[in-house]
Amino acid sequence: MRFSKKLNFLGCALLSAAAGLPLTATAQDFPTRPITIVVGYTAGGANDVLARIVAEKLAASLGQPVVVENRAGVASIIGAAYVAKAKPDGYTLLMGASGPIVYNHALYAKLPYAAQDFAPISLIGTFPLVLLTQANNPSKNMQELINYSKQNPDKANYGSSSASFQLITELFNSRTGARFAHIPYKGSNDSITAVMASDVTMTLVDAGPASTALQGGRVKALAVTSAERLKELPNIPTMSELGVDLKVAFWSGLLAPAGTPTPIIKKLQEEVARVLELPDVKKRITLLSITPTSSTAEEFAKLIATEIPLWKKVASDNNIKQN
Repeated sequence: MRFSKKLNFLGCALLSAAAGLPLTATAQDFPTRPITIVVGYTAGGANDVLARIVAEKLAASLGQPVVVENRAGVASIIGAAYVAKAKPDGYTLLMGASGPIVYNHALYAKLPYAAQDFAPISLIGTFPLVLLTQANNPSKNMQELINYSKQNPDKANYGSSSASFQLITELFNSRTGARFAHIPYKGSNDSITAVMASDVTMTLVDAGPASTALQGGRVKALAVTSAERLKELPNIPTMSELGVDLKVAFWSGLLAPAGTPTPIIKKLQEEVARVLELPDVKKRITLLSITPTSSTAEEFAKLIATEIPLWKKVASDNNIKQN
């Protein structure tokens, strides 16, 4: 009951942030100058590319330049904190990933920003994960792999490239009864390489690196964490199909500082929804192994409010934290 009350409180707070403060002028005049979308990662990554795709189309429709600014560092905390403290006028936005917006709250004891410091605008894309094991692994399906871990807990392990991947895999352990031990790696490609070499039994990685590895034939996919099968991996079942309640994905979305006026949030959300329906945008995003995903501000706020307590509990149960 206490958990439910906390969730409801957080959801209300985020929705209040999304609603913003009263606006004396309407969004009809917005924007009258350039908009900046801050990315908390270096140029060239998926979050950065998403921001640039959206920025290009928003600039065309809004009639003002939309500039992408990279403020990378410390698990995207630097970029998120910068936007949280920015003037809430719609001219400074964040292309926020689930890492800084959700997982950081589970992993860090202190952050220079709170969930309530942001007004969610819209989701942009989701990054489903794929469960990979070595191509010659005798397990023919996910359940056989889980059974192997139960029978051989001293040998069964998984590679993860960050605490975020570790959290998801520990939730997988919890919901399946699997007993895979954690082995840290620096990146998804490193985790996949470890699977290829049989240094680890399995890994849960984002679909982009997984698809590339699968083409090489040295790994095999046993399941995906998306709600539906992936178009690029149509023969791989979802975990839900296999009886495991695990529908999770990383995501990226557009957020503004809390207090940004409601009409501006609404105008930006509607523009993003329109942009994500453009055929060329869908194609460009899908080629990144990302699923284009728009939402209302309220839906985005509810997602954040649901995920923060979930991952805080997983982190606490498994003593996962960052210094």
